[in-house]
Amino acid sequence: MKPWKTLATDGKFTLRQREREYMVLSEGKIIMSSRQHGAEPDLARIGCARIDTSTPRLLIGGLGFGFTLRAALDIAPDLTRVTVNEPSKAVVEWNRGTLASLNGHALDDPRVTVEVGDVQRVLSKNRKHYDVILLDIDNGPFAVDIDDDMSLYSIGGLSSVRASLRTGGRLAVLSAGTHPGFNKRLAEVGFTASVQYVGDGDSLVFIGDV
Repeated sequence: MKPWKTLATDGKFTLRQREREYMVLSEGKIIMSSRQHGAEPDLARIGCARIDTSTPRLLIGGLGFGFTLRAALDIAPDLTRVTVNEPSKAVVEWNRGTLASLNGHALDDPRVTVEVGDVQRVLSKNRKHYDVILLDIDNGPFAVDIDDDMSLYSIGGLSSVRASLRTGGRLAVLSAGTHPGFNKRLAEVGFTASVQYVGDGDSLVFIGDV
């Protein structure tokens, strides 16, 4: 097997390739691998299942390798408008270049707008704006302290998410594992909460309907 080759480094992020596989590391730790992406299409499918308009507005938190974005564009109506928020400018640039073939050049789709930075900033300026919000950040609430007031998955963060959804909207959160009490937290901020296991069965999608 060929060794890994470093393609690019930007700050704490490094892009590597081995044959047809890519990975992104943050400070030496693997945070994304193109080999493991079975759950992202399920996230898009579940999130978009409640769309009842021909002109929906979607927000995707976390670009990654663009697999969720690709799936959402393929599923949603032609007049959909999709905003993708990605904290790392480098990841966006790599998706426009080296990684574009992995997702069918999804960022070139005219329906797509990219916002670089904190997703909570995007939420704060778009109240009652989105029909669907898909979150694939930090491996979901499984990997973070949801009691941290700065977390997107805290009461404050989820309240901001709910405020950005239109009536009839849906939040879908991809998680690498279960998190006791997260559905209860969704309910506390006004969502009708449920969960579906996806991908290989180890991942799940937390669902919050408005």
